[in-house]
Amino acid sequence: MTSVLIASDQSLQRHGLRMLLAGEPDLAVAGEARDSVEAVRLSAVLRPDVVLLDGRLHEADNDVIRRITRPAALAVSVEPLSPARVLVLTPVGDEAHAYAALRAGAGGFLPQDATPDELIAAIRVVAHGDSVITPHLTRALIDTVRQLQPALPAAPGVGLHAFTERERDVLTAVASGWSNAEIAEKLSIAPTTVKSHVSHILAKIGARARVQAVTYAYESGLVRPAA
Repeated sequence: MTSVLIASDQSLQRHGLRMLLAGEPDLAVAGEARDSVEAVRLSAVLRPDVVLLDGRLHEADNDVIRRITRPAALAVSVEPLSPARVLVLTPVGDEAHAYAALRAGAGGFLPQDATPDELIAAIRVVAHGDSVITPHLTRALIDTVRQLQPALPAAPGVGLHAFTERERDVLTAVASGWSNAEIAEKLSIAPTTVKSHVSHILAKIGARARVQAVTYAYESGLVRPAA
């Protein structure tokens, strides 16, 4: 059973999302948060698998995603905890905030006009540790990176020298939007080997989601947005 915390400042949206999720046998609503402070607090208390976050709350508090996905309690707890994964419902045309959410640790994005089926599928994907991002938003985020890149600092932490040549190949392919199966075919390696490389890449850059590796690839200069 996947538990979901709904975080939105709109009571009607929270009610609608609760009703939608209640109809799915493998999903359960852990609670509702009305603002970013409550979202962080309830995430720590209820420990949901996924936090479904209204993008407006992220705009109001740029650290809310970081505090949910990297809670300080994890560093001191004797019990192994798995922080929640964040799925952001982003307003259409708000790609700059989506990019900031990505850097903060969000595991996926959906436009707020997504269909119920798209939302349910996205929650399941994010809960299993994969990333969700629509093709339109991918293109928009790349455009945002291109516009911001001259002002972006070098990617923090590990440098490109820390990766093997094969890991750099895989990271480049991931940033190009290829699936594991496509990468395996292009590089003539097994899909399980691709998955292993991706896991090593995420571990080295301290990321939890594949989509964050895409950001790293662009910020490090390994991949550059097309003009």
